Amino acid sequence: MERSKSALDPAVIDKLQSLSLAARHVVEGFMSGHHRSPHRGSSVEFAQHREYVPGDELRRVDWKVYARSERLVVKEFVEETNLTCYVLLDASESMAYGSGDWTKLDYARWTAAAIAHLVLTQRDTAGLVVFDEKHRLEVPSGNGGATRKSIIDTLEQVEPSGPTAIGSILSSIVPRLKRRGIVCIFSDFFDDVDEVIAGVRRLQHRGHEPILFQVLDDAEIEFPFDSFLKLQGLEGMGDVKVDPKAIRAAYLEEMRDHNEKLARMARASNVDYVLLNTKEPLDAALSTYLAHRVTRLRGGSR
Repeated sequence: MERSKSALDPAVIDKLQSLSLAARHVVEGFMSGHHRSPHRGSSVEFAQHREYVPGDELRRVDWKVYARSERLVVKEFVEETNLTCYVLLDASESMAYGSGDWTKLDYARWTAAAIAHLVLTQRDTAGLVVFDEKHRLEVPSGNGGATRKSIIDTLEQVEPSGPTAIGSILSSIVPRLKRRGIVCIFSDFFDDVDEVIAGVRRLQHRGHEPILFQVLDDAEIEFPFDSFLKLQGLEGMGDVKVDPKAIRAAYLEEMRDHNEKLARMARASNVDYVLLNTKEPLDAALSTYLAHRVTRLRGGSR
């Protein structure tokens, strides 16, 4: 089957309608902006103090505490406002791989579009950042039809290029995210896991909630090849011919160790980790995760 020329096939967009049930539940959990948010803001009700970090507004410093203890702390308040969701899309060259009818990048941007669609449908705020080793494209956070169109248009025009540097991107992007919110990161995460988690923790330190969506092709997970392969190097690596039987065990072990480390360190940081296999239907993959998240949040665990 020939791949759709559009990054966002109409059939895929139609499938988003089947997420309406999840979206209704999400109002009470994942993406509700019409209830008290777990994020911190600057409204009326005082919540807590926390240590001052560079970039905090000086008007939020509690100078009375400083006068008593010479400690710089800022006041945090319970925020009652619309939720903000930042969608971060890895468009590096490794995302160009696809053994089936679409690439990892296709699947990632479909899923990113679905999340943005659900957020904006709930009248909350969404923004988009596209990156490889650098910050490439951005749709500022907003709501309404204009923001939706900008996000869809940007996702459609993205082409994979450049090496990956997820850890440094997450660290450098923190000052650009003006309001605290959920940060959905779509990537294959073919990068140093320790650096990725370091970037994730910087997001958390500034009050954001990261969610890691690891998008992998089924062939990358199962390595089902039998005959000689010409592996095309991505992100600056050269091409090489290999006997898959000779490297299968080592490859599968390396891939398993990498993914398990990412998942384990995400859990240790209290961060949701979601593995998305591109062979799975988009609506089913998202509905399963959202239903799990809503159930967990209702149970009061994070």
